[in-house]
Amino acid sequence: MEWGMANRMAQLIQSDGHTLFLPVDHGYFQGPTRRLEEPRKTIEPLLPYADAIFITRGVLRSSVDPDNTKPVILRVSGGTSMVGKDLANEGITTSMEEAIRLNASAVGISIFVGSEYEKESLLNLSKLVDEGEKYGIPVMAVTAVGRELEKRDARYLALSSRIAAELGARVVKTYWCEDFDRVVTGCPVPVIMAGGPQVDTELEVFEFVYDGMQKGAIGVNLGRNIWQNDFPVAMIKAIRAVVHQNASPKEAQELFSSEKGGS
Repeated sequence: MEWGMANRMAQLIQSDGHTLFLPVDHGYFQGPTRRLEEPRKTIEPLLPYADAIFITRGVLRSSVDPDNTKPVILRVSGGTSMVGKDLANEGITTSMEEAIRLNASAVGISIFVGSEYEKESLLNLSKLVDEGEKYGIPVMAVTAVGRELEKRDARYLALSSRIAAELGARVVKTYWCEDFDRVVTGCPVPVIMAGGPQVDTELEVFEFVYDGMQKGAIGVNLGRNIWQNDFPVAMIKAIRAVVHQNASPKEAQELFSSEKGGS
């Protein structure tokens, strides 16, 4: 790995080998998502506890101060919306030169394995990897499933994650699932857990994060389960304890309750 690539990866993955990414890119296809209507207000109190932020160029420019020192993972795929015909019909929306201008530590793109646009999304990833390798910028592949939530099983996610790694992604973001170790074992690059829709209780979040970490994930990329919580700072602190301190779900729940009480 060349120095620039290695340096950017080291910015994203902390010295313990783990990481906590904060995604706030949901608006690129959902519009003003609940509790992300005003991105700056959502981002500012949470940023100190994140290791990196996953964000579009528009929100980065408008809602994050340039003296922010957190690494940026730039969302560079899009072109579809919730009201459109098919979320899988994405293209590359942001050039690698733009990522360099914005001092991004990595770029992120969705792939839609098994969809009508599987080939297009995988070729988008391949093209982006070529550009990223040229400039020393890692590419994070996101194994998106669109509205087809039933695809979130180990067999499908292992297939998608392995294909992303085979095409050159340096990091793969995928969903936690039952038998998550099958996904991680079959993926030769680091795996980050996505959160998906908000769950009913905080403990459920702590439990799947803990399970995923025990089964080989290097960290999380959680958005709605943090900033849609009534106590987002308490939530990110508790999740950070699981990721970086190996806190159990019970310990994370106790930390959340303590921090919530002091909010």
